[in-house]
This record gives sequence, structure tokens and C-alpha cells, in this order.
Amino acid sequence: MGKPTLRIAHLYPDEMNIYGDRGNILTLQKRAEWRGITVVIDAIGRGPAPDLSGVDLIFWGGGQDRDQELVFKDAAEHKVGAIRRAIDGGAVVLAVCGGYQLLGESYVTADGKKLPGLGLVDLHTVPGPRRNIGNIVIETSHLGLTPPTLVGFENHSGKTYLGPGLQPLGRVLRGAGNNGDDGFEGVASGNIFGTYLHGSLLPKNPHLADLLIGRALRRRSQGALDALDDTVELAAHRAVVDRLVGAA
Repeated sequence: MGKPTLRIAHLYPDEMNIYGDRGNILTLQKRAEWRGITVVIDAIGRGPAPDLSGVDLIFWGGGQDRDQELVFKDAAEHKVGAIRRAIDGGAVVLAVCGGYQLLGESYVTADGKKLPGLGLVDLHTVPGPRRNIGNIVIETSHLGLTPPTLVGFENHSGKTYLGPGLQPLGRVLRGAGNNGDDGFEGVASGNIFGTYLHGSLLPKNPHLADLLIGRALRRRSQGALDALDDTVELAAHRAVVDRLVGAA
């Protein structure tokens, strides 16, 4: 049996692409291609959504406040149905910062305007009194990752709160995370992953990239992914963890 094709939908690549978030797309593409897997990437901007039923992985990143408001309105009007159908069909979602906030029920801007989210998971975001800026380390023991840590860079004033029983992506070891109050970061709900980790996230965390690729290809009867040599990437990852957690 030949290798499957990994189909990725990159939502709002022009409006939602700050702090290197496009690097996540490049990482997914290269790590699949290194294994002989063909990758097709569809850039999807504002306006009516195309059929996403054949998409294996959906990604969107963070944006400036002005662009984010435009994206929230467009997504609620044009994209939610197509995204829901893709998820029901087995697609994986990775959403960073503004994209993460968009996953929830609502987002309140700094000037008090309440914007509707996609309602894909039970979370909401409100403005905080200050920006949380800096490097962040979280522990994700429930995902079975080796190592269990993820590293990144956060820059957000929004405070995100998860609904009852909703599982976070991880526990904060260094940084603010979702809200700076409860010690958690991100969300992991089935195949939906949301996080505030920029920087880009996936080049610094190849083990998470492979988890996403593996789950995205599961419905295409793809077995375990071939191993890659991540010696350099994981050495850099561990150096960040040792420096930041050791300094906590």
C-alpha cells in the first residue's frame, strides 16, 4: 500500500500569522514529506468556506487585534459548519492564540466588545489587566509524549477559561498559560488542540507535530509513523526546559 496524502487547511494565513506561526505549517509539511507522505496545503481566507470534508488537519494561528476581529466575524458566518463537518469526519485541529480563542463560545475584546466564537469547545476568553509575555514551559503527561514537556513563547492579554471537565493541553511549569490563575495551558479535546504557545510551536516540539500528523492520518489507515532523527531538535528543546524550569 502506498503512502497516504496529508491534506492541510491553513485558515486565514494572511490575517493570522504572527510570531512565526506559519512555521507550524512548514514543520508539518517537512516531517510528513521526510517520511514519503505527500502534503497538500490549502490556504483559506475570508469568505465562504470550501468543502473541508477531505481535510485531515486544520490550522490557524494568532493575529493582531484588528485582524482578529475580522476573522472572528468571518469564521462565525462562513466557516463553522465546514469545520464541524471536517472534525466529525476525523480531522485534527491545531489553533494558536487568536485561533485558540476562536475555538470557544466567545471572546471579549479589550474595549468590551463581545465576539462570537465557533463554539467547538466549552471555553471563553475575557480581557486581562496586563499582557503575559515571555517563554513558557508546560507538562503534558496525559498525551503520552516523550518528553512530556512543550516549550514556546506567549504574548497575550486574553484570559481563557475552560468549561467543567474540559482537559487542558498541559500544566504550566513556567509562564502564565490560559489565564495566569489556574496553572493550566491550552485545551486538548478529542482531536482539537488549542494553545497560546507561539514561537513557532512545532519546530520546538517535534513530538507534538508527530502526534498531530499521526492522528490526522489515522482515518486513512496509516500505521505508526516512521521514526525521524530528532537529536538536534530535542537537544534544543531540553536546553530550553532546563534553563527555564531550573530558573523558576
